Amino acid sequence: MMGRNMHKAGGLGSLPCGMLTGEKILEEVASIRAATDRTFNLNFFCHIKPPEDPGKEAAWRQRLQPYYEELGLELNKDDGGASRRPFDEQTAELVAELKPAVVSFHFGLPAPDLLAYIKSNGVKVLASATTLAEALWLEQRGADAIIAQGLEAGGHRGHFLSDDLGLQLGTFALLPQITSKVKLPVIAAGGIASAEGVKAAIQLGAVAAQVGTAYLLCTEAKTSAIHRDALQSEQASHTEITNVFSGRPARGIVNRLMRDQGAISSSVPDFPNAAAALAPLRSEAEKLGKADFSPLWAGQNTMGCKEISAGKMTLKLASVQ
Repeated sequence: MMGRNMHKAGGLGSLPCGMLTGEKILEEVASIRAATDRTFNLNFFCHIKPPEDPGKEAAWRQRLQPYYEELGLELNKDDGGASRRPFDEQTAELVAELKPAVVSFHFGLPAPDLLAYIKSNGVKVLASATTLAEALWLEQRGADAIIAQGLEAGGHRGHFLSDDLGLQLGTFALLPQITSKVKLPVIAAGGIASAEGVKAAIQLGAVAAQVGTAYLLCTEAKTSAIHRDALQSEQASHTEITNVFSGRPARGIVNRLMRDQGAISSSVPDFPNAAAALAPLRSEAEKLGKADFSPLWAGQNTMGCKEISAGKMTLKLASVQ
């Protein structure tokens, strides 16, 4: 529904596919196409599945043991919870079958043969860069446009050439560096939550702006009640980049788990394996109305969040010429 109303207002809606099965992707795309004939984007993660590390995962569960006891839960080895899937040959076949106009990638690009295959089916490829080096890498390897993801952006950092967070720049520092050096179209992302922000990005050379956080309170968004409450509280003014929820750095509103464990912890299993042990804690705490173990993804600028339709939000963001 949100994508449909965004499309009608002239935006490019995106379906996050990293945690969806192939069957679910087919179902969601069918729903999108039944609601609109406009262009849409399918988004995937390009991470490499980490090797098994039983020792680190056991140690992580032991760190979480007091929370389990507090909530009256039993700590099991297999806690379930959805896991993020890397882009693979099976997924590439699915994309070729669906032939969306646009596909976007986080954490780099898929293997060259898979990238060539989906592009041979007429798909345009967007990919995130958090540094100039990453933008140049993407340009050299076949991306059609680059998303310049500034440090302010909510959710997972798209970095893939270096784990050094000190290399990450704010949107309006990163954007001109990339637009001055690459020939591809550049899309600005991070901290943009108003028409004035969109205009500033265009003036610095972007062809478009990618906005996420501002849509989280839209009437069609599936944002949980706990997440919505956090976005509308004073708590939303304090976000940090953390790896404790998934194993990779991502920006979210600070909560108990981040305060207790530290925003960045070396004890956390590699992405995406950290999330499984947290799933029961998150579920039980949310039943009690608590966001102690929930990833409250949000960018630094939550002032643009409004309880309006996605269509109205899109028109609002595009209102300054």
